[in-house]
Amino acid sequence: MEKIESFKINHTSLKRGMYISRLDGDIVTYDLRMRLPNIEPVMDNAAIHTIEHLFATFVRNSEHKDNIIYFGPMGCRTGFYFLTRGISHKAALELSVKALKFISEYGDDIPGVSAAECGNYREHDLAGAKAEAKAQYELLKGWTAEKMEYNG
Repeated sequence: MEKIESFKINHTSLKRGMYISRLDGDIVTYDLRMRLPNIEPVMDNAAIHTIEHLFATFVRNSEHKDNIIYFGPMGCRTGFYFLTRGISHKAALELSVKALKFISEYGDDIPGVSAAECGNYREHDLAGAKAEAKAQYELLKGWTAEKMEYNG
């Protein structure tokens, strides 16, 4: 079998940040890398789950809501994939920064947390999600579209 694109990235030199992972026609996949792979401990599942709920809710209620394809965690638990269509890299970055700030300052009521709305509604960590989002926000608030190429 052919090696998939994400396995071609050198994870031993990959830094935290936001990167253009792949282009598939008009769909862009961004790598929102929140941990140094194979160096730092991975993110906790409950915090990941809460970030997923809050980030997805934020971006799907933004001015770019019709351009959002997907937001979800990487299996390695070192970051997230964010898929968009029809918006610039700069706009995707700005939206991600806003979403992370939103999560870091979020109140108490996590959206979609009931048995009817979520397949694992009991596993959430809002405090952990806020801490993760704040750390990534601090990194990305000074990021530019020019820095979105993989650095390894």
